[in-house]
Amino acid sequence: MTIKVRFFAMLKTKAGKEEVNLTVSENISLAQLKDMLKKEFPVLAEFIDSKSIMISVNQEFAVKNTIIKGGDEVALLPPFSGG
Repeated sequence: MTIKVRFFAMLKTKAGKEEVNLTVSENISLAQLKDMLKKEFPVLAEFIDSKSIMISVNQEFAVKNTIIKGGDEVALLPPFSGG
């Protein structure tokens, strides 16, 4: 099963790519996804652990108990500013 992870704004610059496909053998929790991303992209670890990063799954904001399934699209969004 594949999960598409998309990076936006400065996260895209830090990761060096706009998106990545992660292969998983089963459904995973949001915490497991964060761990996978921190291993794959150590430069993003501090941002992934930050409360200011918003994570969405299939265009809905993820919460602590969100389960991510094969075929899902995950987006990492840095803080927004402006008005």
